[in-house]
Amino acid sequence: MKGVQNFLVVFSLLILGVTLASASDPSPLQDFCVALNSSKHAVFVNGKLCKDPKLATADDFFFSGLDKPRNTSNAVGSKVTPVNVDQIPGLNTLGISLVRIDYAPNGGQNPPHTHPRATEILVVTKGTLYVGFVTSNPDNRLFTKVLKTGDVFVFPVGLIHFQFNIGKTNAIAFAGLSSQNPGVITIANAVFGSNPAINSEVLAKAFKLDKKMVEYLQTQF
Repeated sequence: MKGVQNFLVVFSLLILGVTLASASDPSPLQDFCVALNSSKHAVFVNGKLCKDPKLATADDFFFSGLDKPRNTSNAVGSKVTPVNVDQIPGLNTLGISLVRIDYAPNGGQNPPHTHPRATEILVVTKGTLYVGFVTSNPDNRLFTKVLKTGDVFVFPVGLIHFQFNIGKTNAIAFAGLSSQNPGVITIANAVFGSNPAINSEVLAKAFKLDKKMVEYLQTQF
């Protein structure tokens, strides 16, 4: 009798584990779901309206232009070119997207940010980048690496990460993300450039800064 009870306990735990492991977004129940911006001939799946599959064309799965250099003449010295569900409607429900990132010489950066819905895998195709990510509380461990052409680095989902061009020439990287719409939260922009602004006293205490310094930083974003 005791053996039967032990078997039932183990069996129940296995069933519970399988149930918990499958508690995530369901896989698509059709080959694809081309996103639409209107409701005509459409159903609503995974945040987008879906085109009737019979009306889908090759252009719904196509994007051109990632070979073109981007203008990095801006405050951070970089330009991110996304290829997600907004650029390729056929990505809807497929759980993947892509970006090209151009970096200006001598310090062009993709500043500290997070992707709330995606892990990122980045490959450098030109130049030398200093990259890294920080783990969650309480450890806040920093993992960094200097990447050269052909090197690959992974940024786990939701963690703050960055890339910084330490070379004297332009740098280029491409990254795949595990979401059709990974989202991006740039830390400085979110904290000091929120709309409406976060109370400066809150930020002064959180960052151990003078209130006037916080107010100045808020004017920069």
